[in-house]
Amino acid sequence: MASGEREYFTLDDFKLQGSTVFLRVDVNSPMNPVTGEIIGTTRFHSHLDTIRKLSDSKVVILAHQSRPGKEDFTSLREHARIFESLLDRNVDFVDSLFGDYVTSKVKKMRSGEIMMLENTRFYSEEVNIDGKDLAAMEQSNLVRKLVPLMNYFVNDAFPAIHRPQTTLVGFQRLVPNIAGELINREISSLSSFMGGDMRPKIAILAGAKINESISVASSFLKNGTIDRILTGGVVANAFLWAKGIEIGKRNQEFIVKNNKNYRELIDVCRDLINRYPESVMLPTDAVLYPSKQRLIVGESVPDDQVMADIGVDTIVEYIDTISRAQAIFMNGPMGMYEFEDFSVGTFEVVRAIARNKGLKIAGGGHTLSVLEHLNLMSKISHASTGGGALISYLSGEEMPVLEALKASKKFFAGKYHG
Repeated sequence: MASGEREYFTLDDFKLQGSTVFLRVDVNSPMNPVTGEIIGTTRFHSHLDTIRKLSDSKVVILAHQSRPGKEDFTSLREHARIFESLLDRNVDFVDSLFGDYVTSKVKKMRSGEIMMLENTRFYSEEVNIDGKDLAAMEQSNLVRKLVPLMNYFVNDAFPAIHRPQTTLVGFQRLVPNIAGELINREISSLSSFMGGDMRPKIAILAGAKINESISVASSFLKNGTIDRILTGGVVANAFLWAKGIEIGKRNQEFIVKNNKNYRELIDVCRDLINRYPESVMLPTDAVLYPSKQRLIVGESVPDDQVMADIGVDTIVEYIDTISRAQAIFMNGPMGMYEFEDFSVGTFEVVRAIARNKGLKIAGGGHTLSVLEHLNLMSKISHASTGGGALISYLSGEEMPVLEALKASKKFFAGKYHG
């Protein structure tokens, strides 16, 4: 076992050949509500490096899909089939999570074989145990039945890193918990952005989820992580509203309808603008939907119009700021990019980021979708798989999975001999 410099174990710290390794992944994916077909395999691809690095181990995959009450709360049989196709290797699916049959199947595994167990959230012990009650997790049937079958537990579920659930944190004191390649890559890239001395450092926060973006903006500015925030989409509208600028009836109604705590969010925006006036960049012009007319910010917005994209002046200003940045984080589109007439702002901002030679990190499903559409994914330093997990991490919240990995290293370092 190598000493390593990280606060958690990585795959390079152990010789895993021939060992039984339980691997927790996050392949929770959108599904066609009619056919049940999985739409998109991005998250599956994100775990392939880890699985391939375990090619000489007996690998048992744990994962979840959706949650009780949702239409896409379903078995992982199709997920196993997708892994099988991507890896070009047999993946044996077992429609149970623990019990005599699972025990028998795991004990008969040979090195190089892969098995995938059933949706962990089919079992109440996965989600109903208090995330802070580690002893209760350790006494659960789930943990007590699985721990004797594993030599190591590898956690690669970065999109769930903020969830203190049993198959994510419950094994930390019972077997060495190891960070998979995805988690290690995500943490390394995000840490480089958060702690690096590259200046100027900017964050582009846009899209419709203002709660998350405002939380990140507040953390970034208060901690001095970034020099400037470029806003777009509904995020920009919230800041403009907080500044007392007219954004129109429909734009206000959208914010109110989709955010029960909108008053609190607007207050936070107002505070950030007052405290960091030079650091929050707002659009100076916009394109309206459905009229397609350009509007100078501050002019009256007709009641039947939506600010659907940033205007040409804002695009020029944002591109100039992006060109001078040494590190960039982007989450969210500038507007209704799905419609060609309102895609210019988003596409031009993304192209400017791609031309930049510095550190570039992108997150959020819409952002990654644009990068793929423009064939610019290769121009990004790191594309994060996390949604809520990414936002929580950047906001400085505690990450239960990361804490579990750190605690496991402290518990087992120097005394585990495989």
